[in-house]
Amino acid sequence: MRVVGACGGINAEGNAMVALVVVPAVAVLGLVGFWLTGERGHLLLPSTRHALRERRDGRPGTGARAGLVTALHGYIYGRWTEQYIRVFRSVLPWMTPTMKRRWADGYHGKIVPTEHACAIVRLDHDITRTDLEHVIPYPRARDILLKGPLSVTLLECPCRLGKPDHCEPTQVCMLVGGGDFALDHHPAKARRVTQAEALQVLHDEHARGHVHTAYFKDAVDNRFYAICNCCSCCCGGLEAMRFGVPMVASSGFVAEVDEGACIGCGDCETACPFGAVHVPYRAEVSWDDCMGCGVCEGPCSTGAIQLVRDERKGVPLDVRSLA
Repeated sequence: MRVVGACGGINAEGNAMVALVVVPAVAVLGLVGFWLTGERGHLLLPSTRHALRERRDGRPGTGARAGLVTALHGYIYGRWTEQYIRVFRSVLPWMTPTMKRRWADGYHGKIVPTEHACAIVRLDHDITRTDLEHVIPYPRARDILLKGPLSVTLLECPCRLGKPDHCEPTQVCMLVGGGDFALDHHPAKARRVTQAEALQVLHDEHARGHVHTAYFKDAVDNRFYAICNCCSCCCGGLEAMRFGVPMVASSGFVAEVDEGACIGCGDCETACPFGAVHVPYRAEVSWDDCMGCGVCEGPCSTGAIQLVRDERKGVPLDVRSLA
């Protein structure tokens, strides 16, 4: 009996030793597989090397550790954007007010009317601004670092792809002044376009009733990086707004109605993605709900509803004034 017990003890010890070797080995192999999947079979794609080098030291005052965390966050966001947004959507109903505020502080958009969106695409000179708290009303992620003339990369919209019955077309997200990471990691979903093509996408999306939003994110160097053309049914940012996450800031404009020209057709009410227009007899705009996107202007056959500047709605993001 003692011999059997001893053998049993030896076997148990052997199994434990095997587990100590096998479990870490499997974990390492899993991490290697995860990394190679992310890098499409490469050890390190050029755009990944560039992104890690840019972020590894962190922002001034944050330290290398914070830089590494930001770099990994940015990598996951850029490589698995659809999954990232899907997870975000799943936790939206459970977020506390503090969590909502913190999320929006580091990841947010500024609505831009079509004229201002086109001005970004047409930019032909460099802009380096890190003092835009008066334009981007968030404590982080509000820099604009652009080198003109800009490169523009179209990417399949991860928000639309995440919906089973999504809007078309899907290749409407514009990565501005960059896009190499998307081209390297998503070659089937991203393509570089000319300025003329980018401008046409903006005009077409406006005609479809979609909202131009300039997005900023902490994990993307704390800066502006994309113009999203958002529909109210698919956009994760607009969906977050409905859950009380203040992810989108007003354009600095508000819709105003010329009552003498309004015929009460209701087309503007149908078009408004924020539910800010109501037409009991003549069009009425809820100042609190209006975000100044200008979508209501398009379907108005009489020109009765137009955007007007309103200082109470913030400062517009107009790159022509940021030189």
